[in-house]
Amino acid sequence: MKYETATAEKSTVKVTMKFDAEEWTAANDRAYRENRHKYAVNGFRKGKAPKYILEMYYGKGLFYEAALNLLFQDHYGEILEKEHENFTAVGDPEVALGEDFSEENIVLVATVPVKPDVTLGAYKGIKIPKYEYNVTDADVDAELDRIRSRFSKSEEVSDRPAQLNDTVTIDFVGKADGKEFEGGTAYGYDLKLGSGQFIPGFEEKVVGMTVGETKDLDVVFPEDYQAENLKGKPAVFTVTLHKITEQKLPEWNQELLDKLKAESLEEYTAKVRARLEETAKMRSRDATENAILNEIAKTSSAEIPDAMIDMEEEMSLRRLEQNLMNQGIGLNDYLNYLGTTREEYKKNFEEDAKLSVLKQLIVGKIIETEGIAATEEEIDARIAEQAASIGKEAAGYKETLDPRQLEYIENDIKVVKLFDFLMANNEMVKPEE
Repeated sequence: MKYETATAEKSTVKVTMKFDAEEWTAANDRAYRENRHKYAVNGFRKGKAPKYILEMYYGKGLFYEAALNLLFQDHYGEILEKEHENFTAVGDPEVALGEDFSEENIVLVATVPVKPDVTLGAYKGIKIPKYEYNVTDADVDAELDRIRSRFSKSEEVSDRPAQLNDTVTIDFVGKADGKEFEGGTAYGYDLKLGSGQFIPGFEEKVVGMTVGETKDLDVVFPEDYQAENLKGKPAVFTVTLHKITEQKLPEWNQELLDKLKAESLEEYTAKVRARLEETAKMRSRDATENAILNEIAKTSSAEIPDAMIDMEEEMSLRRLEQNLMNQGIGLNDYLNYLGTTREEYKKNFEEDAKLSVLKQLIVGKIIETEGIAATEEEIDARIAEQAASIGKEAAGYKETLDPRQLEYIENDIKVVKLFDFLMANNEMVKPEE
């Protein structure tokens, strides 16, 4: 097999693979051996007919596609490995036959999406917001209430109207222009008021309803709503409220403290505050790092292949799916309610996906440009830190790590050093409120 590569449009590389007659014959024979069990011919047991009989019966090119797949599978990975210093594949290739394909001219052309180069804008000497999040007493109280809520009990109430944070069981029928629309009707639906599951105005207007009450709620779909036929349209939801359930929080007493393995409320409050402050510190760092990349991205550019954008969109959709699952909602149900499809909804992530990929490329490019590296000592120190966190010895723990885990640790150290470098080489200013 001989091959050649050529740079193509939109960050792709064309890999042209040429095979000689001997390779083609061997691939066809192998394709026959691996696929003959699929075909039957009168006079032969299934899978036992000779190759030439099968080709006479089903056609000369019976095993061509399987043979071509074998040739590609056997050599594509090897080519990527040989060319790893020249390009990095970032998605599945599109494979086609070469022009004038024949048994004497066996040519496959793979168009491979590759990691693009990035043209860096200014990344030193610029003004960048530095975020600092502080923990207040109100934050601590809210977290303590959230923790208490894990031990709360649901109680049905009927002596008062629905209020925020109640879970209500409702029937609803939605109409726009006087007609019911897809995804706008449900019966026995449990909705936590204030959760933001429904379009603006819906949950707020359920507040105040009583058990057994039926009410028409006038709402307007947002202008950026996913379903094209409902964007900005007024609608009426006829809602019947069947049940109101509230969560009863337990008192802070010794029984609850025992469940939390705490000696006193004061001790437990101090632990909660320390944890929130650590989270606030991480949040501050994350927000600042994101601000740095956003600023650099304003003057940077890259020709990003569709495969990278699509992967980022898919990741965003999976995160949404996980968030919905945590609320007890299936993604398909959510999309049906919005009147859209998976592929259509993914388009909402397109611009964010492009920016996210660009920022990833910027990180890699600056690390390369500035020669930022992780030393063996730094890697060993990180491994020792991880080992200590799970009560293991560093040396033994390191032996359990595979090359990918070690590479992840090395890259993480580089990224931390990168942002330390960027914060030191730019003017970090307090962000506007």
